[in-house]
Amino acid sequence: MNPLSLVTGANGHLGNTLVRTLLARGERVRAGVRDIHDRTAFAGLDCELVYTELLDKHALEQALQGVDVLYQVAAVFRHWARDPQADIITPNVEGTRNVLEAAAKAGVKRVIYVSSVAAVGHTGKPLDETHWNDEKDNAYYRSKILSEQMAWEVAKRLDLEMVSVLPAAMVGPNAQRLTDTMNFLNTVLARQVPLDPSFHFNFVDVRDVAEGLIKAAEKGRAGERYILANKHSSPLRALIEAANTVKPGYRTPPPAPRWLLLSLAWLQERWAQLTGHPAQLLMSQVRLFHGVPQEYSISKAQTELGFRPRPPEQALREAFALLQQRTD
Repeated sequence: MNPLSLVTGANGHLGNTLVRTLLARGERVRAGVRDIHDRTAFAGLDCELVYTELLDKHALEQALQGVDVLYQVAAVFRHWARDPQADIITPNVEGTRNVLEAAAKAGVKRVIYVSSVAAVGHTGKPLDETHWNDEKDNAYYRSKILSEQMAWEVAKRLDLEMVSVLPAAMVGPNAQRLTDTMNFLNTVLARQVPLDPSFHFNFVDVRDVAEGLIKAAEKGRAGERYILANKHSSPLRALIEAANTVKPGYRTPPPAPRWLLLSLAWLQERWAQLTGHPAQLLMSQVRLFHGVPQEYSISKAQTELGFRPRPPEQALREAFALLQQRTD
């Protein structure tokens, strides 16, 4: 009998893509979601839906019964909150502890833990899996660093066979609700970026990440990290070139100086605290991203997992085409 896999966060962008990829391979899949009555993301898919909430230990233990491989995908993916410790950092860190302890209790044979290149960081130079980020101010980055550190602590303490994968910014199909990354692409497609912030993001197709997770389950060495990204990052100019293949005529806006970005971010953060509407730009993001390319060495994933991502130009073109279809 085929092994049984549980995918947490199965209605999210990566989780849903992973469920579809596993099913296409003839695998048995248990899809973990918060609302088992909402089957919108699973229409036509032959998978079992189970309730999973990372802060509900009992539910996790029930969902993991009989599971061979856990794909721990679920996480809070938010860059702003009024109380970032309570709303972003604590849920991600404690959720990680809970699901891995439940996996050990259920006798799960292998865990594929989805971290992020946020836990690696970026310096403008190609970084590999040995590098750890020491970011303190950006809540989302901090949550990914602390969560992966928690994952390794629990895996070691409970003797879990765990592999960590670290995706870059994911674009592509199966986003039932647009992620922050896909929303950013949507603003580019809608020509709503008035200034070039000189941010250089590393984009990777979500389908390639899903394949990378499965290969990590099959070939990854327990106790190891694998970056699932592209080697080079993409400036706004590259995004506009990709968007113009779908909706021509957009020119790269003028560059924004750092001082202006910091001022705008300060104002956005203050307004967000007053209104509760998420800030679109944070001061920590300006410090992290302005003029600093996200470059990574992916040779380990290429050599050991056979990871072969689409070039970022192709991934972006296809993502913009999908976004255009949503508006047509």
